[in-house]
Amino acid sequence: QVQLVESGGGLVQSGGSLRLSCAASGRVASNYDMAWYRQAPGKQRELVARISSGGTTKYADSVKGRFTISRDNAKNTVYLQMNVLKPDDTANYYCYSVLGYWGQGTQVTVSS
Repeated sequence: QVQLVESGGGLVQSGGSLRLSCAASGRVASNYDMAWYRQAPGKQRELVARISSGGTTKYADSVKGRFTISRDNAKNTVYLQMNVLKPDDTANYYCYSVLGYWGQGTQVTVSS
């Protein structure tokens, strides 16, 4: 059973930064593609960023230039560095493994 545990969410003012972490059991985070999704109230879950096992990254247009996804294979952890946060970034952020596993989510709230 794969477990993904997110942390790092919280309340931040517009323009601020947060770093989310996703700790994975086993070698999931280092051997497979991983991604961050988010879901705001009343909206569909959307892809925020994805990183391949080889390190190739992909971002939603809305976060390009502000968010950075990375991985630490030694720690089996994936990160999402979020800078210049906006109120529209407010959502529950989920870690996802292409093996089909989701984390429990971590709430990010950006105040204006």
